Amino acid sequence: QAHVVESGGGLVQPGGSLRLSCAFSRYVLTVYDMAWYRQHPGKQRELVAAIAFNGSTDYSEAVKGRFTISKDTAKNTLYLQMNSLKPEDTAVYYCNSAKGFFAWGQGTQVTVSL
Repeated sequence: QAHVVESGGGLVQPGGSLRLSCAFSRYVLTVYDMAWYRQHPGKQRELVAAIAFNGSTDYSEAVKGRFTISKDTAKNTLYLQMNSLKPEDTAVYYCNSAKGFFAWGQGTQVTVSL
């Protein structure tokens, strides 16, 4: 089973940008539909962006137009470019297949605050 490691989170002011990365221990990006999720404190994990094995993308309404999901299959890495960040984007961000097939990683904390 693929091992998931998220990185790139941090503290950023509203309106700022961050790029999250997710590295896999195996070649999975050409086979699985992949996704980024986030979890606000006390709430369930939600899917925010997905990319199919063929490269097509989809986004939740909350992030559409601000976030961009992409992948580099040669590097086995999934990315989430987050622009125009808002305080409500504060959450722990995770990556996984679009069906949550792999074991969840520890996530990366994103905090949007002055």
